[in-house]
Amino acid sequence: MSTSLAQRRSAELEEQIDADAGVFRILTGDRPTGLLHLGHYFGTLLNRVRLADLGAEVFVLIADYQVLTDRDTAERLDEHVTGLLLDYLAIGIDPARTAVFAHSAVPALNQLLLPFLSLVSVPELSRNPTVKDEIAHSRQSAVSGLMLTYPVHQAADILFCKANLVPVGQDQLPHLETARMIARRFNDRFGPVFPVPDALLSAAPLLLGTDGTKMSKSRGNTIPLAASAEETAQLIRGAKTDALRHITYDPAARPEISSLVLLGALCLDQDPREFADAIGSGGAVALKAAVTAAINDRLAPVRARRAEYAREPGYVRQVLRDGNERANAIASATLAEVRSAMGMNY
Repeated sequence: MSTSLAQRRSAELEEQIDADAGVFRILTGDRPTGLLHLGHYFGTLLNRVRLADLGAEVFVLIADYQVLTDRDTAERLDEHVTGLLLDYLAIGIDPARTAVFAHSAVPALNQLLLPFLSLVSVPELSRNPTVKDEIAHSRQSAVSGLMLTYPVHQAADILFCKANLVPVGQDQLPHLETARMIARRFNDRFGPVFPVPDALLSAAPLLLGTDGTKMSKSRGNTIPLAASAEETAQLIRGAKTDALRHITYDPAARPEISSLVLLGALCLDQDPREFADAIGSGGAVALKAAVTAAINDRLAPVRARRAEYAREPGYVRQVLRDGNERANAIASATLAEVRSAMGMNY
């Protein structure tokens, strides 16, 4: 699916969500490789809360197995999983309406990989542009089979619960197209089992990291949700800017300045040009001070809730256990249906 077609389809889907979000089952998630940051907050996390609030059925995957796609070991995994859970709860994800589960805790989900791998060719996987980009930025000296088959793993993540809607960024469209292709091929070969999931393109603008490149955990240029107010101030003080004193919002000509302006504006629910105009000729120092204040004001209640949940580790772990139980029941039912369709009832 082309980007323009995906954008038009996403607009149609948003209208359907507004009319009746309850018809949608949504799969989304994160790899537990570090702290979630403001790029996640504005890019995906708030949207998950919005969709659940509107009545959609939301599943959030903690993709622990997929940590190994671009690294040799899964270091500090327990810490990172706990951090994800704390961030989810702090930003308002309600476990009564949203199932949060771990990849490794759902064996039936992972068993879907075997039939799914038979439905795609190695050249098809090698041509996936997202895989190519991930390989280019990989920490490994050689490409693992897990890296190459990453889109098939994501297909299993999506299709195990028969999700019909997947919120993605533009760069993730090729992965979703693989899932759509696998669903169609399975249905054609064995009979109708899976819905063909739609992409819901994120309308969130791109936020740059403190070094002026895409905000990313792997690049170490993020502003974590769990950072303290002083840590946030220190990170913003080190953010890349330019030499012009007058502050304007011009993403094409002044990407670093504009990203800071946008970040401050998003935190205040304000138009970025209005935010820039308020700084005027105050320069980068005034801009950074205003952005720091906006971030810390926006995240203060999130950080307070995160600290409260951190004092209840038993409850936090129970949220994951409950989500795992729900995901396992659905995955086992789907796998039984797949086996029946493939004639494996013996």
